[in-house]
Order: sequence, then C-alpha cells, then structure tokens
Amino acid sequence: MTSRRDFIRIVPLAGAALLASRTSFGADAPKLDPKDPQAVALGYVADATKADKAKFANYAAGHECANCHQFQGKAGDAFGPCLIFGGKQVSSHGWCSAWVKKA
Repeated sequence: MTSRRDFIRIVPLAGAALLASRTSFGADAPKLDPKDPQAVALGYVADATKADKAKFANYAAGHECANCHQFQGKAGDAFGPCLIFGGKQVSSHGWCSAWVKKA
C-alpha cells in the first residue's frame, strides 16, 4: 500500500508524463493514407493540384492544407496534424473538401 506522501509525489510526475505524451503525438502520428475511407469521402489528395475539380467544385488553385484552418502543423512543415483526420498527419501540400481558409 502506498502512503499519502508517495501518492503526492507520483501524481504530478504521472500528469507531466501524460502531458508530454499528448503534445508529441502529432509529430509521431502516422501519415494519412489517401485510400483511407474518410480521406476518400472528403476527396483528400497529398498533392492539391490533383484534386478532383469536377467532383469537388469548392477546390480552387492555391487551396492546400498548409493554408487551411484545420491544419495544425507549423509553417514550413511537410506534414502536420489535422483536426479533421484526428491522429494522422496530412501533407502540407494536400487538400480535402473540408478546407477552410486560415484566419
């Protein structure tokens, strides 16, 4: 049985470890496969110039993940986490129909 003193020592360390694992999750996340069912449904492509313009009329030249509000990567990153595809990284040069202009 652990004492109250041990408990007080362990809880902050466990919390810090959990926080560290959550903040590094995006960088270690797998890359989104364009054949993933959600990616297919949203028309995700790793190269925005290859977006299906006939099927997704909201695509316009210059729209890509790097300038989308959903993209959580840093400027200049080749890949980064996306709010739409939780747990996966998307190409900064990619595009999907959930694209929203970054404010």
